[in-house]
Amino acid sequence: MQALRWHGVKDLRVETIREPEVQKGQVKIKVEACGICGSDLHEYAAGPIFIPEGAPHPLTNEQAPIVMGHEFSGQIVEVGEGVSSLQIGDRVVVEPIFACGKCAACKQGKYNLCDKMGFLGLAGGGGGFSEYVSVDVNMVHKIPSSLSYEQGALVEPSAVALYAVRSSQFKVGDRAAVFGTGPIGLLVIEALKASGASEIYAVELSEERRNKAEELGAIGINPAEKDAVQEIIKLTNGGVDVAYEVTGVPVVLTQAIQSTGIGGQIMIVSIFEREASIHPNQIVMQERNIAGIIGYRDVFPAVISLMGQGYFPAEKLITKRIALGDIVEEGFETLLKEKNQVKIMVSPRP
Repeated sequence: MQALRWHGVKDLRVETIREPEVQKGQVKIKVEACGICGSDLHEYAAGPIFIPEGAPHPLTNEQAPIVMGHEFSGQIVEVGEGVSSLQIGDRVVVEPIFACGKCAACKQGKYNLCDKMGFLGLAGGGGGFSEYVSVDVNMVHKIPSSLSYEQGALVEPSAVALYAVRSSQFKVGDRAAVFGTGPIGLLVIEALKASGASEIYAVELSEERRNKAEELGAIGINPAEKDAVQEIIKLTNGGVDVAYEVTGVPVVLTQAIQSTGIGGQIMIVSIFEREASIHPNQIVMQERNIAGIIGYRDVFPAVISLMGQGYFPAEKLITKRIALGDIVEEGFETLLKEKNQVKIMVSPRP
């Protein structure tokens, strides 16, 4: 079968590899759609970050080159021994987290904080940028026929957004600010809408992405034209209840802190590549608090349900569709060059 494998920085190759076999407790999935994630882009441009190189991952026992892709959906074509909850023909999405099940976090049910945590499509185990993948049955969630496969491929990134909102102190009727409206920031806006936000402010330099945020119902703010912090304080008469930092840029973290009101919260959703300095008094003097999340846990069913109600709409978030054979130039390189792109969806077939 054809699959995209990471060999090194700026070295992705569509190659012919063996089709995976289905093992006991697994199902084999024919991939129908897979989105390119920001973490995939980081691995391409500056990796390895999550991809194991030089030593195998402790849970998958794999190392580079590995098959990429973790935002995907498809149809079950084979069921392994011992699997009774799923059957051939089921339409599914995959929650692509590997966890050991034995560490302190796993014993508390916090599998996304596992000491050895890895992502399918980044740590091994196959991936969505291929024709087929075999995965453990506990990683699989069924989707209804009312959702397209492309919509299904958005469940994984949408889970990050919903988990961020659920993990914050946000309450129905609160006001929120989202700093950075790339794919995850836009999905956070959708999660806030679904959670009952009264006002959502979107701070974004890119006109195209800011326009997309406004299309989804947010109030756009261009930080190149206005002081974003002062504008939010003025419009909210004191600051938002929760600010979501989705850029990974140190100076933006400070802006997110300053945009919240008394007792406000800053939820860090992004991964930072370098240290960010903040003044503790900005937290202390307003009794603010800072929290962060990594990935998600226990939210896939809720995301699928919300999609059935029209949230996280694929037609507004997918900006380009390509075939697997074109993924490097038309996918990864396009995302590096064109900031108007939101989500590029890949089909493993022509």
